[in-house]
Amino acid sequence: MRIKMIALLLAASAGTPALIAPAQAQNFREGGSRAVETALPEVAVLQRDGRRANRGERRANRGQRSGNRADRRQRRANRAQNNGNRANRQERRANRGNQANRQQRRAERRADRRQERRAQRRVDRRQDRRAERRYERRQDRRADRRQQRRAERRVERRQNRRAERRYERRQDRRAERRYERRQDRRAQRRFERRWDRRAWRNDRRYDWRQYRRYNRNLYRSGRYYSPYRGYRYRRFDVGLYIGAAFFGSRYWINDPWQYRLPAAYGPYRWIRYYDDVLLIDTRNGYVVDVIYEFFY
Repeated sequence: MRIKMIALLLAASAGTPALIAPAQAQNFREGGSRAVETALPEVAVLQRDGRRANRGERRANRGQRSGNRADRRQRRANRAQNNGNRANRQERRANRGNQANRQQRRAERRADRRQERRAQRRVDRRQDRRAERRYERRQDRRADRRQQRRAERRVERRQNRRAERRYERRQDRRAERRYERRQDRRAQRRFERRWDRRAWRNDRRYDWRQYRRYNRNLYRSGRYYSPYRGYRYRRFDVGLYIGAAFFGSRYWINDPWQYRLPAAYGPYRWIRYYDDVLLIDTRNGYVVDVIYEFFY
């Protein structure tokens, strides 16, 4: 309302000099200098009042403009503050979203690290188990090889000992056989040198015929059973060889003196062959002496 009143006063002050000026000019033309002199102070007063009113109006306008400017500044400041508040709200929202995202990323990173640690632990355990299994298999193979080598060495030593014992026994047997053959040959040569088929027959101690004449039952030894079925009697002479089956222990004459026969030593034995008596070498069946029809 005050602004409207100020505007009306300004319009009145602006219109007054325009109305006065033509009247003063006319009075000045008609009346002369007196009218001019009386009119000048009024005009000056009116002009001064008009200028004052204009200055007041301009001041009022300036104040109004200043108020408007202050209002605009205030509104701008309010808008800026509102914008700042909006920005702050948006920033807070963004911060909340960022915080949620940050928490989610943290959770994801924790989950990833947890999964990585679990996977690494699994890999480590798997590798440890594999390494342990490899080590155990290696140790088992080494132990197996060691045991196998030990067993092989034992077997080799056992076989070597057995081979050595066999070789020693073979050598011993060979040496014994050589020695026995040598001794037998010596004994045989001695026996053959001492054995004289005619000499012992001429010895009265071994007169078996005379002794048989008085001891006939002693020379009745019963039936002779051949070692072979269907075998028939064959006459053997000195220097022949008789089969091993014919001079078995059941055919030996263990006590030659019972029949007044000379004693036989070493490998020599008196044996019964049907009704004959043979002195043989039991090593090869060589017939050394023969008495035919000795038994009844």
